[in-house]
Amino acid sequence: MASLKKTLDQYEIEISDEAYPLLKHYCNALWEINKEINLTRHTSYDKFVSRDLVDTIELAKLIPEGAEVLDVGSGGGVPGMVLAIIRPDLQVSLTDSVGKKANALGAIAEEIGLQVEIYQCRAEDLLEDFRYDFTVARAVGPLKKFGVWFEKVWPSIGKLLAIKGPKWVEEKAAADEAGVLDKVDVKVLAEYDVPGFEWQSVILELSGKRG
Repeated sequence: MASLKKTLDQYEIEISDEAYPLLKHYCNALWEINKEINLTRHTSYDKFVSRDLVDTIELAKLIPEGAEVLDVGSGGGVPGMVLAIIRPDLQVSLTDSVGKKANALGAIAEEIGLQVEIYQCRAEDLLEDFRYDFTVARAVGPLKKFGVWFEKVWPSIGKLLAIKGPKWVEEKAAADEAGVLDKVDVKVLAEYDVPGFEWQSVILELSGKRG
């Protein structure tokens, strides 16, 4: 298997000297625990860099310094844990409603020495009591479900940054038809190429309308 360094060089991605060993340690810890608990299908440096890291880097460009960030349905820690590694200035919290996954995230964070808050609960329940500057999500559900889940907590979300593939247009149409995003502004903040694919990913910003 190619090394992390060679894979980063292949995709012409630069990572800080501080983040590099943490990313490598994170991958090793994740892949080891993944043998017992299914957290990710990206179990090579190529998959990690070209999908997980690329998505997180694009996301990181949109979040200002020192922001408080909540990752919804963190799974194996993407994007939240990776974001905390490459942007140590951020205050990152992760949620997963599945106990085994939340425990696994805690074990990974402890092993690599990463300071993040981890909650075993649904994000919408956490948002009843806490507020964040940004909420981030990848591969946790279509836009229609976002509209249902977060209907009562948009003021606590701050701005929801959702990483989506080309089907986001269809998702938006389905959400509009159901009327679940009538009180939510949706706009495209970023579009970028996905290595190895002929389509682009987007990062959408969803925020509750004022008034």
